[in-house]
Amino acid sequence: MYLTEQSEPAPTGATPTILQAIVTKHCVAATYNRQPVILAPHVLFMKHDAVHVGAVTLERDGAAPKEYKLGVFKLDGLGEIVLTDRPFQTSELWSPADDRFADKALMTVER
Repeated sequence: MYLTEQSEPAPTGATPTILQAIVTKHCVAATYNRQPVILAPHVLFMKHDAVHVGAVTLERDGAAPKEYKLGVFKLDGLGEIVLTDRPFQTSELWSPADDRFADKALMTVER
C-alpha cells in the first residue's frame, strides 16, 4: 500500500509524544509542579493502573538539577509535553531489569 495525500495525521497527545521521544531518543519539554523541565524519557510503564514515565531530568526551571537520577513521573502530572530537537544518550542509570519497570514497561529505549 502506498501513502497518498489523504494520509491520516500522526497521533498527538502526551502518550504518542513520549513514545516518539523514546524511539527517537529526543528530549521532551514539559511542565512539572508548575516548573518547566527538560526530560530524557527512557521508559513508559504502568503503575497502579496509571501510565508513568521513567526519565532523566536534564533541566529544571532552566538549570541543571541538583542530582542526576532516573526519576518517575505520572504522565498525567506532566503538562504541555512537547518533543524537542535535543537528542539524548541512553543513561548509564537505565536498566530494563529495574524492579520499578520490569514486566510493566510499554516502551523502553534501546542501549
